[in-house]
Amino acid sequence: MSQEPETNNKPIEKLVVDNPSDFKFHAAYLAYSEAWDKASSPETKTQLNAMITSLSKNEIDTETFYRQISQYRGGGGQEGYMGGRMRIETTRKKDWRKREAKSARESRHRR
Repeated sequence: MSQEPETNNKPIEKLVVDNPSDFKFHAAYLAYSEAWDKASSPETKTQLNAMITSLSKNEIDTETFYRQISQYRGGGGQEGYMGGRMRIETTRKKDWRKREAKSARESRHRR
């Protein structure tokens, strides 16, 4: 009669260590909460719990926390902070009118 080793099947719980009076920590906790809700594996949830715990104990700073949690958050974590912005190009009013007049002339003669 061999006994099988017992596995710890206790469900992992989300930590409630939010501090609304500290804005940086509150924002980090919201990011943790969102990532924790999306996570499906217990290993991921354990790692997220370890990250928020170390942030609450000031073992790591917020920049390190966000760098570590970025792989668990949605939205393509490799873009970086400014990666999602579009570049807006402007033109002078004179150039715009010139271009519009040219396209209007060309469209009249294509008929």
